[in-house]
Amino acid sequence: MSPLNYNHLFYFYVVATEGSISKASTRLNLTPQTISGQITSFEAQVGVNLFDRKGKKLFPSEVGQLIYSYAEEIFQLGDEVKHILKRQQPVLWHTFTVGIVDVIPKVLAYQLLSPVLKMKDRVRLICVEGDQDSLVADLAINKLDCILTDQPLQLGNHVKAYNYLLVECGFTFFAAETLLQNLPNDLLQSLSELPWLMQSKKSAVRTRLSSWLEKHNISPNIVAEFDDSALMKSFGQAGFGVFSSPTLIDEYVTDKYDVKIVGRTDEIKEHYYIISPERRLKHPAIVEIVTAANKQF
Repeated sequence: MSPLNYNHLFYFYVVATEGSISKASTRLNLTPQTISGQITSFEAQVGVNLFDRKGKKLFPSEVGQLIYSYAEEIFQLGDEVKHILKRQQPVLWHTFTVGIVDVIPKVLAYQLLSPVLKMKDRVRLICVEGDQDSLVADLAINKLDCILTDQPLQLGNHVKAYNYLLVECGFTFFAAETLLQNLPNDLLQSLSELPWLMQSKKSAVRTRLSSWLEKHNISPNIVAEFDDSALMKSFGQAGFGVFSSPTLIDEYVTDKYDVKIVGRTDEIKEHYYIISPERRLKHPAIVEIVTAANKQF
């Protein structure tokens, strides 16, 4: 194969970013015919189709997505070179890309990851959300440096990666004050008489929570289920039901959502892990996260 034409790669990158040739032509101040011809030449060079068309929009094909991820990094490095030349002094940035399983509370992810931006080394933190399977697939092809998750990688998984426990904690139950009027002080009896907002079944804690409820003979009236924990809390704030959240963020939840604590339990444990391709942690940002979590929690 002949050497890669970086003009072709750049045109591909812009079209993939903008989602159409017409928008890319406006951004690049070129005719659509010129850009279309460049994309066609690039596809001929690499021997695969780089886009799938859905309606009027263009989406990178499977191979196109892989090439796009490399192109994004290449042109980010190019921007850094321009920045260095403009400042006429070296500025070294280390890119650190973290996959975050989408069921993890955003405030907890912030608490765990924020130490990275306080490091002496200059780090550009890139956070990518998704379900665990898709994030593990990205980790396997080195698109991610690590994954922040609420469930460990299972034994027998074909991806070579390792689990590191960051923190574990109990659970707290919350409800709007309007729901708590005339309820008994007993936690278990109170929970039996309230409507429930629950984490979705893909959340690791859902099974443990269900087992705990069954153990204590509580048959919850589940009125809604959520992938997004922040959305669940918003419904709880509006008084639609009791909801649970890791005890680590009690103060944040009560302050932000103006809800009251119904009770707490340590019988349910939530665990948060870093999944890393390294058996022995070497990446300075991952080491910083683990060290800070051990000190803070």
